Amino acid sequence: MSAVPPETVDVQRSASSSTLNAAEPTERSAHVGEKKTPDQEKQAVRSEVDDVDPTDPQYGDHPDGGLRAWLAVIGCAAGACATFGFVNAWGVFQAYYEEEILVGTSPSTIAWIGSIQYALIFLPGLVVGRIFDMGWTKTPLGVAGAVIVAVTFLTAECTEYWQFLLCQGIALGLACGVIFGVIMGCPAHWFKHRLGLALGIMALGSSLGGTCFPIAVRNLVQRVGFKWAMRILGFIEIALLTFQFVTVERRLPPKKRTGPFIDFSAFKSVPFTLYCCSSFLAFLGIYTVLTYIDVSAASEGLDPNFSFYLLAIANACSAIGRLAGGLLSDRVGPLTVMTPATFAAGILTYAWPFATSVGGNIAIAIVYGCASGVYVSLLAAPVVRMGNTHDVGVRVGMSMTVVALGAVAGPPISGAINAATGGYKFTGVYAGTTVMVACCFLLATRYAIMGSLWGKC
Repeated sequence: MSAVPPETVDVQRSASSSTLNAAEPTERSAHVGEKKTPDQEKQAVRSEVDDVDPTDPQYGDHPDGGLRAWLAVIGCAAGACATFGFVNAWGVFQAYYEEEILVGTSPSTIAWIGSIQYALIFLPGLVVGRIFDMGWTKTPLGVAGAVIVAVTFLTAECTEYWQFLLCQGIALGLACGVIFGVIMGCPAHWFKHRLGLALGIMALGSSLGGTCFPIAVRNLVQRVGFKWAMRILGFIEIALLTFQFVTVERRLPPKKRTGPFIDFSAFKSVPFTLYCCSSFLAFLGIYTVLTYIDVSAASEGLDPNFSFYLLAIANACSAIGRLAGGLLSDRVGPLTVMTPATFAAGILTYAWPFATSVGGNIAIAIVYGCASGVYVSLLAAPVVRMGNTHDVGVRVGMSMTVVALGAVAGPPISGAINAATGGYKFTGVYAGTTVMVACCFLLATRYAIMGSLWGKC
């Protein structure tokens, strides 16, 4: 019998309920009349968990609801708010650094800070996914949460570019990536038939953070200054990450045989490889609008006090797409929902540089926010369905690592195109084209899975 990490004892207890539920009715009835002491019950639970066959595709029935399952999802939403939501607010930091702290530094250079954030929130997934499958949950959440709080306070003291790059780019991005890698795999332990809804609710956290954090930063900087604004954000992070630490937990026991720590055999699957290519291409362009929409509006002569709120509007509207996309995906399949939403996001990316009025920019922010919200909320859903639950962490982690490569390159390329051309029109053409090609790869993934472009997938 293989060794099990100490922190998975509580997980094993909760996992045992799934194992017991999967037992035959005759086995249940045989135990009804027995009375056991608490110690005997604990021993029985541990024995049943140890006897779980790791080759069983689902380790028993998924609850698909219940207080504990929904608490785990809400905890994941709090973690998404504190990590991905914070990272989604980069646009307001980009504008503020250009105008105040890092005056004279090119926009494409400053964009590397946000780009590294975006990349590192996905890159650790290759390692974190394996750690999650091995049974470790609380330790990575606790350590990464402490780092996030520390670097948020340290960012308040930064004055030079390399300091922001180190704190807000690298350290914050890595810590957010560790947490994000854990919470992306957690809902699949609790939900199967309602997984899309669970992922949509989890993604609402990042939408809420992406809406509230920019507004909070803008108003706090004006009232109390940049340093105290970051300190207040640090205290908000403490509250969110504490709730996440208490509620997020895996349900299933770890794999007895984990195999290689990094396993690239999943890329032998044609649908998985095609989907990873699609994700890479999408992230080369899908965050360009969110990064530059407020700056581009101001460059067109619109009131900066108005243009600032475009990012918040887009993130708020993405909540609609995240929740609606999750609900629809449970009925018709994630790829069926993601593909038209990605197509719409590509069209809006082409149109974005040509919006020069208040109404035009608001329309772009609303529709683009909804479309991109659908895509981001369901990003892991197809990958979860491409294999078994016991190794979902590794599979999601590898796909997220591929996403990181696109996320790190996308915004700086957009910034460089803007600097070279003196406007955002060619930036929109570049970003929109990458998203549209990603949409073609989504269709190819669908065909590789079903042999057809029609049907639930």
